[in-house]
Amino acid sequence: MDHLYAPWRSPYLVGENAPACVFCAISQNPKDDLKNHVLFRDSLCFVVMNRYPYTPGHFMVIPHTHQDSPEGLGLELWLHLQKRLYEGVQLLYAFGAQGVNLGFNIKDVAGAGIAPHLHGHLVPRFAKDTNFMTSIAQTRVYGVDFEKIYSTLQAKAVDYFTGV
Repeated sequence: MDHLYAPWRSPYLVGENAPACVFCAISQNPKDDLKNHVLFRDSLCFVVMNRYPYTPGHFMVIPHTHQDSPEGLGLELWLHLQKRLYEGVQLLYAFGAQGVNLGFNIKDVAGAGIAPHLHGHLVPRFAKDTNFMTSIAQTRVYGVDFEKIYSTLQAKAVDYFTGV
C-alpha cells in the first residue's frame, strides 16, 4: 500500500489545540459554521463539508449526540439522519453529481476515520472523476476550489434541507 504524506492534516487530527472530538467541537460552536464549512444544522444533527474530500462536494451528516454506533442513538434520531442523507443526495444531484456513494463506517475496524462519533458520508461521483492518477498512481487529484464548492452547496442547501 502506498502512503501519501500529508502533514497539513495534523492540526485537524492531533493538533495542540485539537478538541477531544472534532465533530463535537463543530456541533457545539454554531458561531463558527462558516469557518467549519457547515451547510445546515438543526436540533438533532448538522451537515458539514469533509475537510479532506474524496471528490468535490463530499460532505457528512453528523448527529450532535456523541455516539459511535446507530443503536446508541435511538431509532428516532437514526431515522432523522436518514432523512438528511436523502435530502443530501438530492442536493448533490442539483450540484451536478451523476451518482453518489453513501454510507457509514461504524467503528475502527470498519474503517471509520473518527470512530467515536458516528457520521454518514455523501460522496458525489462524476463521469470523469476517475482517471489515470487514480487507476495507476492510486492518487486522487482535487482540481477545484474547496471554498467555491462550499459556497455553491451552501447556497443550494436551503432548498434541500428542511427545517424539521
